[in-house]
This record gives sequence, C-alpha cells and structure tokens, in this order.
Amino acid sequence: MKSATLKVQPRAVVGKQPVKKLRRQGLVPGIIYGSAAARLPVQLNEHDLTQFLKGHTSEHFLVDLEVEGAPPHKAIIKEIQRHPVTGRIVHVDFNAISMTHKLHIEVPVKLLGEPVGVTQAGGVLEHILRSVLVECLPADIPELFTLDVSALAIGQRLSVKDIAVDKTKVAILNAPDLAVAAVSAPRAEEEVAPEAAEAAAEGPEVITEKKAEGEEAEGAAEAEGKEGKKEGKEGKKEAKKEKEEAPKKGGEEAPAKKGKEEPRKK
Repeated sequence: MKSATLKVQPRAVVGKQPVKKLRRQGLVPGIIYGSAAARLPVQLNEHDLTQFLKGHTSEHFLVDLEVEGAPPHKAIIKEIQRHPVTGRIVHVDFNAISMTHKLHIEVPVKLLGEPVGVTQAGGVLEHILRSVLVECLPADIPELFTLDVSALAIGQRLSVKDIAVDKTKVAILNAPDLAVAAVSAPRAEEEVAPEAAEAAAEGPEVITEKKAEGEEAEGAAEAEGKEGKKEGKEGKKEAKKEKEEAPKKGGEEAPAKKGKEEPRKK
C-alpha cells in the first residue's frame, strides 16, 4: 500500500470547550498514539483532511504525518469520528507504526457483479462479511479485497477461502469457511389461509356465542325451577302421611307437621 502525506500541527489546547473552538475555526482535533511521546495531541485542517480521504475506499491506510516542529511519523488512521447528523469529521486518531513490524488490520471486502441467482431466479444477494482481519507488514496492507459473485446461483455462497490474496505477504485471520456472500431464495408472500379469512369475515359469531351462553343459563334456571316444584310436591305428600299417622291426644288429633319449605323462587 502506498502512503500519503498529511500535515498536522501539535495541539496545545485540550478539553471540551477549547476543542469546540478549534472546530469553529475549521480545524479537526486528533491524537497520534504510539509515538515517541506515547500520546501526541495534534490538529489539522478539516478541508485538507476531507480532500485527503477522497478516493480511498477504506479509512485504514498508511499516512506520512509531517508534524510541525517534530520528527515525521509513519502511521495508519485508527479511527475517524463523525458528527451523527452533519457527517462532518470531529476527531481523528492515528497509530504510529514501525515498517518492520507486522500488524493486524481490518480490510474491506467489495462484491463485484450481479449473481445469476438474482437476475434469473429472483434470489436475494446477502453481503454477510464486509471486512476481514489480516496480518501483514504496513507496506503490504491491501486497500481492499474483491469477490466476483456473478456465478452464484440460489443456495450458493462465497467464503473467506475464496478471497484471492498473496499468502507470502498477507495472512487472513478469519476462519476459511466463514461466509462472505450468499444468494438466498426469494421470500414468498404469505397468503391468508381460507379458514383465517372466514374467521375474520364472521364477526357476528361473538354475539351468537353470547346469546347461546344466555340461552344455556336460562335453561339451567328453568331446570332448577322444575326441580324445586318437584321437591315441594314431595314435601306435601310427606306432611299428609305424617298427619295420618300421628297419635291423638285428648280426643284431638295432633297438629300435622308442616311440610318442607318450598324452595325459594329464583
């Protein structure tokens, strides 16, 4: 990977309010990690940084940092923070590196072509893994990997092992069988079942059910009433029988016992 030159200045101010003032002046605060000073605050022109990033598919690439009043640094951009609404760059972090030491870095994966499973069978292309982790020397960092998905039919996929890479310089650390892209079958629209449609159309059923419940309750009350009348008749018969069998005292018949009380009317 070729490096590009970027001019930065040491930053004397720190803190939230001073940094806001810098941004109003068109400057972007940043930090260089791993430098001789271990952590060097810097600032750089926002317009220059925006132009510098144009044409790069990844934010992870080699940078020659020309620090005003300090030795130059070989670095990579570690992180770029952007405003959530405007998208403007609000902060940038650099990692100073040694050109003789291997490093781990994320490299994006770009898909090329349109799968036959999409164009001819209406399938759906899924980009599952958008970047892979590699180990290499700074000078050998790939800017991106490409995968041609044109031949993919429905149910087929491409994995990490399908990425073309110079294994003498770059080692991909992800599992070889990890899927990068796949073509899946189109999702059929779910049709409403006839039974469900009928159930939705028969709204008055709820009223009918309630009516049936009411009729059932009335039937139960009527049955209870008949049972009560039956018990009342049996009570009268029993009282009459007891009256006939009762012993007489002083020439007078003993008063007949009262029959069972008739059930309460409901």
